[in-house]
Amino acid sequence: MPMDNAERTKWNAETYKQVKVYVSPELANEFKAACAAKGESMAAVLSRAMAEYCNRKPEKKTKAAKPDYSSREKRRAAMRRMLEQIEAIRDAEDAYKENIPENLQGARFYDNADQAVTALDEGIEALSMAFSS
Repeated sequence: MPMDNAERTKWNAETYKQVKVYVSPELANEFKAACAAKGESMAAVLSRAMAEYCNRKPEKKTKAAKPDYSSREKRRAAMRRMLEQIEAIRDAEDAYKENIPENLQGARFYDNADQAVTALDEGIEALSMAFSS
């Protein structure tokens, strides 16, 4: 089962040390574009450069295990977990919308929230039907 954000943050803090680097915005943008063009993450390039500078072999990043969707039941269980998350997002967006004062309910952000709730409801219904039988 994949880690949630809190578990991933805790694991990263226990496993890695964050290094901050301040560079000019121009260099940062150029580096980001070069990494994207080569299909590499900025973290991987910087880690490799640090290891080479210290005359070490670059650390191999362990890949997260792929979820096992080999059986229909496992796929259904994964879908139930996803639906719970989507429903929580829908509920939060609905609560946000409902707490907008009446005098602002014609504003664009209210309409966007309303559309998001509707789209999430439709998505929940479609996904639920796909795995209902």
